[in-house]
Amino acid sequence: MPPTSSSPLSTARVPSSPPEPAQASAPQPADIARHRELTETAAKSLPDGFLAAEWTAPRSGRTFAVADPALGRPVTAVADCEPDDALLALTAASDAFPAWAATPTRRRSDILHRLYQAMLADEERLAALITLEVGKTLTEARGEVRYAAEYVRWYAEEAVRSSGRSTPTPDGGWHIVTAPRPVGPCLLITPWNVPLAMATRKAAPALAAGCTAVLKPAELTPLTTLAFAQLARDAGVPPGVLTVVTTTDPGAVCGALIADPRLRKVSFTGSTPVGKLLLQQAGAHVLRTSMELGGNAPFLVFDDADLDLAVREAVVAKMRLGGQSCVAANRFLVQEPVADEFAARLTEALTAIRIGLGTSDVDLGPLIDDRAVAKADRLVDDAVAKGATVLGRADVPGGPGSWFAPVVLDHLSADALLQQEEVFAPVAGIRRFRTEDEGVALANDTPFGLAAYLVARDSDRIARVAGRLDSGMVGINRGLLSHVAAPFGGIKQSGLGREGGAEGLVEYQNLKYLAAPALAS
Repeated sequence: MPPTSSSPLSTARVPSSPPEPAQASAPQPADIARHRELTETAAKSLPDGFLAAEWTAPRSGRTFAVADPALGRPVTAVADCEPDDALLALTAASDAFPAWAATPTRRRSDILHRLYQAMLADEERLAALITLEVGKTLTEARGEVRYAAEYVRWYAEEAVRSSGRSTPTPDGGWHIVTAPRPVGPCLLITPWNVPLAMATRKAAPALAAGCTAVLKPAELTPLTTLAFAQLARDAGVPPGVLTVVTTTDPGAVCGALIADPRLRKVSFTGSTPVGKLLLQQAGAHVLRTSMELGGNAPFLVFDDADLDLAVREAVVAKMRLGGQSCVAANRFLVQEPVADEFAARLTEALTAIRIGLGTSDVDLGPLIDDRAVAKADRLVDDAVAKGATVLGRADVPGGPGSWFAPVVLDHLSADALLQQEEVFAPVAGIRRFRTEDEGVALANDTPFGLAAYLVARDSDRIARVAGRLDSGMVGINRGLLSHVAAPFGGIKQSGLGREGGAEGLVEYQNLKYLAAPALAS
């Protein structure tokens, strides 16, 4: 969700002097104790095992640890499922499918409405789980809970609106009737960065359409998904309609599910290389697929831009989820006449961000793990080695945890890895351009096409540039794209299909055509 208006993540000032980083210190013992009490209490409320028709222990009896990235320590353990366990979940989903598909849409809608209300009532526990396993601030975690719940409400409403068409053939010989039908049992694979919202963005339309689902969360963040599944059961989702499989061996587990002829669809959010592998596996069985893959979003600032607006929206586009987002602004492309001032303002805004435990009064928590920190360091070092200038960097707290300070780099070279790879960290790299054509060419110089952003005043320029950007989504004078009513998705190597909006329901439906006798006149 958007940052609050009181946070440096949504406001930026014109610098009157060179920026100084926000000071951070190691979390105090009292803060750590409060953090542990809040998050670990939430973790203790979770069910044991994985969810097939009922909560079940994995056949091996094995579990794996889930760590808190803010403290660098394991907090709890969950079931480590193997392919046989996953197939048990698919059996439950397959067995439940005929009855759920035949359930009246009003009944499915009512159950989803109850789930929406249950999520809102359980906001604090769900937010604590998100903070525990992802590291987000509680403010941002609460925003994710509300955002996730809105997907459930949206598809509760869309469930009763789904319809086909009925029309005579042009020659009047017969009548064309179309009817949407649920695809069947689905595999829903979610990422770690938005664990609750990605679960609902997939599961809500699947259930609304009459599909059943096996939900496979990321190994790093399974806790929120388990809590969501329990709420779904309590809200009246029948056994087997929504199942959950947690595992440290996603390749084997997902491979076994995709190879099973009972599965009819795969929906995946994650990296492009993994998405390509899943597409190959799904292609062998001609499965329906939805793929929301990697991004390399440009953020274009033109010389007529309102710079107060540009910096404010740039911070939102870069720092939502701490930069760990597929639609985060990766490449800041700024027209020469305003580049120096934009760079100075952005540096002041990002270096003012306060970093610390997500349960404290801060703006930003840790990255997801130490591997993410190492990657961010590698990208910054590469950029500097190739000529980039470090304009400023915030301070990080001491002690354990996967901490990384926001950093602003200017004068990036064309061959810097920051220009080519999905960053997934609070690193803002600036590259300058002279003409509109050059800016658009730089923006499109990537195999990805998920999101793009532009800031300008001239309406003709906005229309020209927005139309020329090779991207599935374009933010115009705003850094936030996601909305439950909007179709989310990309082009090129950023994926296939759409999630959200009315389009998201269609992804879980097959269209049946009936050739009926002509109606009597």
